[in-house]
Amino acid sequence: MLSSITPLGERGRASRWPVTVAAYLTGSAAGGLALGALLGLLGALLPLEHRAAAVAATALLGVFAAVAVAVEAGRLPQLPTWRRQVDEDWLHRYRGWVYGVGYGAQLGVGVVTIVTSPLLYAALALAVLGGGPLAGAAVGLVFGAVRALPVLALRGVTTPQRLARAHRGLERRAPAARTAAAATSAVVSLAAAAQVAALVTG
Repeated sequence: MLSSITPLGERGRASRWPVTVAAYLTGSAAGGLALGALLGLLGALLPLEHRAAAVAATALLGVFAAVAVAVEAGRLPQLPTWRRQVDEDWLHRYRGWVYGVGYGAQLGVGVVTIVTSPLLYAALALAVLGGGPLAGAAVGLVFGAVRALPVLALRGVTTPQRLARAHRGLERRAPAARTAAAATSAVVSLAAAAQVAALVTG
């Protein structure tokens, strides 16, 4: 789907790429923010002010992150996910800003389409651990915004040849992206372990 939102594709659909992309970025950030706020509200209902609950929740976050490291490193198989994709018919049914917002919101929420990285689950857990809607919304906003940014890499795709070149470039960068996801997950896992240790000994 991402490869469809290019200057080449938008021109063929009589849409303007900057408008569609702005809608896509906004939708993804809003979707992440909404889910994060909801999870943060759920976190506010948990007794995280009690040490035992805080230790258990933080340890669970660390486990999610550690599993993400193992999956991204190829030590564990990809976690189960459903096979739903965004509806590609929207590209020909609606205006660019409409499917831009729609696609972005679904990808920003993260769990309503194929989960490509287990790091998503760590992000969801972190939103819950925020313990309130504002903290959860901040986590979700960052997740949604960052997830949408790769579309900007396609701004130079104005011909079929450049589209093919962009596809090859994305394939080449895939291992580096997995390494970055694994590194991020490792940092989260270590931070969670340090927090658990501080809670237990504090």
